[in-house]
Amino acid sequence: MHRDETDIGPEGHIHLEGITKIEGHGSVDIRIRDRKVKYAKLSITESKRFYTEAIVGKPALSLPLMTSRVCGTCSIAHLTCCAEAVENAVGYTPSDQTLLLRELSLYGMMIRDHAMHLYLFCLPDIYGKDSVLDFDDSQNDMIKKAFEVKGAGNNLSKVVGGRAIHETYAEVGKFSHIPEKDAVKKLIDELKDVREHALEFVGIFYKSTFKLERDTDFVSLLTDDYSFRGGDVVDTKGAVIPEGRYWDYVDKVVIPYSEATGYSFEGKEFMVGALARMNLNRDRMCKSTLDSVREYLGAFPSKNIFHNNLAQAIEVVHSIDRSIELLEAHDFKEETPEPVVIKAGEGVGMLEAPRGTLYYMLSVNKQGRIGYGRIIVPTQQNQITMEKAIGELVEQNIDASKERITFEIEKLIRAYDPCMSCASHFLKVKWS
Repeated sequence: MHRDETDIGPEGHIHLEGITKIEGHGSVDIRIRDRKVKYAKLSITESKRFYTEAIVGKPALSLPLMTSRVCGTCSIAHLTCCAEAVENAVGYTPSDQTLLLRELSLYGMMIRDHAMHLYLFCLPDIYGKDSVLDFDDSQNDMIKKAFEVKGAGNNLSKVVGGRAIHETYAEVGKFSHIPEKDAVKKLIDELKDVREHALEFVGIFYKSTFKLERDTDFVSLLTDDYSFRGGDVVDTKGAVIPEGRYWDYVDKVVIPYSEATGYSFEGKEFMVGALARMNLNRDRMCKSTLDSVREYLGAFPSKNIFHNNLAQAIEVVHSIDRSIELLEAHDFKEETPEPVVIKAGEGVGMLEAPRGTLYYMLSVNKQGRIGYGRIIVPTQQNQITMEKAIGELVEQNIDASKERITFEIEKLIRAYDPCMSCASHFLKVKWS
């Protein structure tokens, strides 16, 4: 892999920036003494955004469209989770068709988001390239397939939600527009066309030799059909927690050198995301997916953090298959749902975003405005375990060059697929 020479200052620091394969601003400080890592500090250096304070006093019925702006790439997850929290707070039950459309919109997001992360950010690591732009002519067809899979996810979200990012049809209690028959038919054909591409990428990530095994607790929602919403929270140690009680099991951990608060689960580090979901839910995927990926499922349950990439690749196939099943089996009809009646209450929304469990707790007052809110995003929950993993990785590669160790750290952070922000992309690494 080609990498420019790094200018090491007189104090022995390495400063890297311009790495465009993580989402947002982050830095890593590592101190080594006597061939042991004294500390590894992972800092999320985005400016504080104060969105849990900003939502106070806002109209509950329009809040989901506001909180979808918390994240561009995961906007559908935030919108859906917030809408569910508002509905639970006021005691509203959406129609079956509305719940079905939400499920489909989440599948579209998973296909699009996983494809971007895996095929554009992680694939170059496997082939020893800095970027997909460095792939040679023989690999152009692979990149074409990557964009076709991602495009199918985009189109699924457009047909269901109006746009691939920041849906326009989804609201509290309903969808303002239903999928048109011609668009659905075309979408089904497109999803069937890209399915084989998605399976090819599963094979590529299955063959990857990247490895860092860690004894950590894995936490996710356990759903009947691997649908990314509903069910209870479970972990690999046997806990089963109703989503309304999740707040009782997680604790804020102030990280003084980071702009993001970390979280522990029952006082210990834990991991959320595709690897957690695959470890806990894998047998619940749809039959067509299970039949096609059976040979790869032997890798799970897994403690290898890099298998988060393999888990995401399998989730793309499942999201495609399940979407085809639902679209072929349902005839969407215009409906007039019952109006949402505002009353005071408190509600929780939880679902699985691409990077892991997303949690909303909201209170609504009699005037229909937000009294307070708690929002926990997946990267906050993974921050502590990411930091510890970096330290372990450095010790395992202590005899390698600083350039090589830095590259291994970058690969590891990409495997966690953190979403530090959606605005700019760089990683700083400081050594001493």
